[in-house]
Amino acid sequence: MKKYLKLLKSVALFEEIESFELQSLLSCLSAKVVNYNKNQAIFINGETITNIGIVLSGQVQIVKEDYYGNRCIVANIQEGKSFGETFAFTNTKTLPVSVFSTTESDILFIDYKKIVSTCSKACPFHNKLIYNMLHILAMKNIMLNQKIEFTSKHTTREKLLAYLSYEAQKTNSNTFYIPFNRQELADYLSVNRSAMSTELCKLRDDKILNFKRNWFELL
Repeated sequence: MKKYLKLLKSVALFEEIESFELQSLLSCLSAKVVNYNKNQAIFINGETITNIGIVLSGQVQIVKEDYYGNRCIVANIQEGKSFGETFAFTNTKTLPVSVFSTTESDILFIDYKKIVSTCSKACPFHNKLIYNMLHILAMKNIMLNQKIEFTSKHTTREKLLAYLSYEAQKTNSNTFYIPFNRQELADYLSVNRSAMSTELCKLRDDKILNFKRNWFELL
């Protein structure tokens, strides 16, 4: 756990909590680290979860599949970010999504009840944890609205440009990398991969953008 203390200091859940408090905080929260292999399931559709996860290393994706096996990437969770909060705090009995590790990953798990319940030691950081968690949930709602904005566009071209424009604004640069390969990007935007690849080539021919693998440049 010690090797991740510097990273944990930058995690939104632990914002404004002093470094010297982190060790006792993690003990109070009964935090544990679990290692996952590439493409290994962390949470499975249909189960009940009581833990939230924080990505210490690697990357995970939240995925939803319909009855026919059509796959949609709900979110991509990178190092230092958390997942599972909404389902844990709402006591969702049947998880409607699955979570997979897309690379070898170390995940920190915390029982959500330990965050909102004051322990017998009356640790002073619990109020701050609750405030930080409310902020995280609010930001997740904003992210969901942003994805709805992308996927609600009428054409594949419009969806691509909306998403890529957002990534450019987020990095404050017209050149950037995205966290998806082609199939993952198609799953995230809910479009056909072949149609999306064709549209990307058209956008390049129209001198609107350049790309190579997951690197993009808006012209």
